[in-house]
Amino acid sequence: MVKALDSIASVDITEITPDIFIEKYQKTGTPVVITGLLTTIDWNLDYLCEKLGKQTFLFRNYGSSRYQQDKRNWKNIGSGVALQSMPFIEYAELLRDRTAHENDIYLGKCSLKDTILAQTPALKVIGNQLGLTKPATDFNLYMGPGGHISGLHYDSVDGTLMQMYGEKRVVLFPPSQTYNLYPFPVYNHIRYGLKLRSWFSRVSLAQPDFELFPRFKIALQHRYEVILKQGETLYIPMCWWHDVTALGDDMVCSVNRFWRVYPTSRVIRSWNRWRAVCGHIFALPHMCMSFAIALSGSDRKQKLSKILHRL
Repeated sequence: MVKALDSIASVDITEITPDIFIEKYQKTGTPVVITGLLTTIDWNLDYLCEKLGKQTFLFRNYGSSRYQQDKRNWKNIGSGVALQSMPFIEYAELLRDRTAHENDIYLGKCSLKDTILAQTPALKVIGNQLGLTKPATDFNLYMGPGGHISGLHYDSVDGTLMQMYGEKRVVLFPPSQTYNLYPFPVYNHIRYGLKLRSWFSRVSLAQPDFELFPRFKIALQHRYEVILKQGETLYIPMCWWHDVTALGDDMVCSVNRFWRVYPTSRVIRSWNRWRAVCGHIFALPHMCMSFAIALSGSDRKQKLSKILHRL
């Protein structure tokens, strides 16, 4: 059981050891901001262009009016939205001329495995500094225009969100508030596969409809907010709900990595984790159909990469 918090603590890496982090934060599933891990990081747009250049990535095109729509009418979310492939330097131009701002074009869940950025010294040692030795994913880049919102959702593994450039506002709710946050139904996966995910909330944090979602008022009593500044790292435990907004008018850039949950008892006792497992099981027929269509048509490689991006 996660103890009630007055606020999200902030500690410097010089004040904790890996054992302290594991005992005080990971074992208890308690979020914390860690400073001092990324003191020399400044991943501005020019730096990223130098390192990523003409490498091609999949970008999410959310569209200019997405967050003016009723979320109950959405047919996709997160990595399930429309994707377009382009070289990084082309995306950089869209940021500079503000096309990316106007159409909310975003680079999310972008694996750094095959890029030179994966060799960044601070990233390579962060796990050992915190005692996190069993990664569940590669380092993934998340970047886009100021104002972009990653809607309220949870992840079924532990995560470290590392702020590489600019600032983000992260609003968090503990796993105990799932019922009051109105997640999309698990059975949606039968129809939409992983395009519309049951670990996202139907509530708009910026403009909540209390008539449709009256229990959200209860959830707000358990709301926490962090302004994550450049060079800071936020540990987000498994199944903590979080809504992330890129602040300012410039490009904002983060790196995330997921880690295996410890101890295993946290997984076994977590209903939210089992909801996600059920969602993936229900999505299997839709996913198999998508793979079959991709394999039988033209441009197989591109279609398959888009499907894999959603996993």
